Amino acid sequence: MRDKDSWFGQPKGLTILFLTEMWEKFSFFGMRALQIYYMTKELQFTHASASLIFGAYAAGVYLTPIFGGIIADRWLGRRPAVILGGLLMALGHFMMAFESLFFPAMVVIAIGNGLFLPNLPSQVNLLYAKNDPRAGSAFNVYYVGINLGAFLAPLICGTLGEVYGWHYGFGAAGIGMCLGLAIYVWGGKYLPPEASKPAARTPPVQGAEGYGTIPLLAGVAVAVMLFRIAYEQTGNTFAIWADGAVDRQAFGMTIPVTWFQSLNPMFVFLLSPLLVRMWNARAARGHAVPALERMTLGAFGIGVAYALLAGLILMGAGAGYTLGWIWMVGFFAVFTLAELYILPVGLGLFATLAPKRFAATTVAAWFFCSFVGNLLSGVIGAFWTRTSPHIFFLLMAAICAVSSLMLYRIHRIHRASPVSQAVVVPPVEKAL
Repeated sequence: MRDKDSWFGQPKGLTILFLTEMWEKFSFFGMRALQIYYMTKELQFTHASASLIFGAYAAGVYLTPIFGGIIADRWLGRRPAVILGGLLMALGHFMMAFESLFFPAMVVIAIGNGLFLPNLPSQVNLLYAKNDPRAGSAFNVYYVGINLGAFLAPLICGTLGEVYGWHYGFGAAGIGMCLGLAIYVWGGKYLPPEASKPAARTPPVQGAEGYGTIPLLAGVAVAVMLFRIAYEQTGNTFAIWADGAVDRQAFGMTIPVTWFQSLNPMFVFLLSPLLVRMWNARAARGHAVPALERMTLGAFGIGVAYALLAGLILMGAGAGYTLGWIWMVGFFAVFTLAELYILPVGLGLFATLAPKRFAATTVAAWFFCSFVGNLLSGVIGAFWTRTSPHIFFLLMAAICAVSSLMLYRIHRIHRASPVSQAVVVPPVEKAL
């Protein structure tokens, strides 16, 4: 018998949250795909200045959710916070149509994101009864919306911005956010009242006791901050390099450079289910790989991707040819595979090992890692013009190697502790 209260085998509210998240990420990554090019080509900023601005903005969008969560919990409530945050983000994207409002627009988007980001996904668990078996796959479904929005954004907003004008791209991002808000408001009847269920609690793993996890998580946080310096360069220095150094002729057309930003979420789609299936199979056989070991491999893998890119640049320069676009596909395949070993696993680790009394604060600390790492990525990216591309990308590889070594040492130091053996199987997501 068909369940009248469900769509696609899940509560109707999950579809509403899925579509809202998809359009929010469409707007967010649509603006991000154009941001560095808009600053360097239209506003005529030097790359050093543009890199610092890019890093500061990327840092800000991970700092504001800490305060957005507190504001929603104490005063606004989740749903009003999502609506207000979405309105601010849409306003910010439309403000981008005016060059004089570029900096205020970024501030408005960052504030809106702070209200939106922590409060939409926190409603997913409220859709399910305590023992509903569908709850186990809810976030897998939800996070597909993140990937879908991130995949479509560079293809649509990026193309509009490059071909027809920057403001068309920013305007499309604003329209996407408005569509997400309209769906959220219309579908409010399918979302449970906030007070109808208690807040979901993160179950601790065996061995995660009280404050004993804090030294481990603090060490991981520092390693992740370093890692994000290199990780965030794909939207900054890599984007600048690809614009002038990659042969983008294919199938009788010139590929818009912003399309490369869609490769990462595309490979998240393709690779995440395979990895989760492999990790679950290993766990079923009693050979689960602890989260810290996976994170070590992830940081090392990103370093390998950058080292391979540096090698390709050197080979191309020596042979006198321009790198083809197919090499960028290969770069992002390796890059994304490694990313899935560290970022979603790290987020799950922080959520799982959080001391009971400070669960929300511990997860907020993960966003703080992103804040610091992204800020540093902009500072390091400002040195792009002072060195050659292959040297810069080798530096990124070295930073990842240091991060990987730190994670390895942390795991070795805490290997006798059950918390170091924590196994986290993350949902299919665009890692935050």
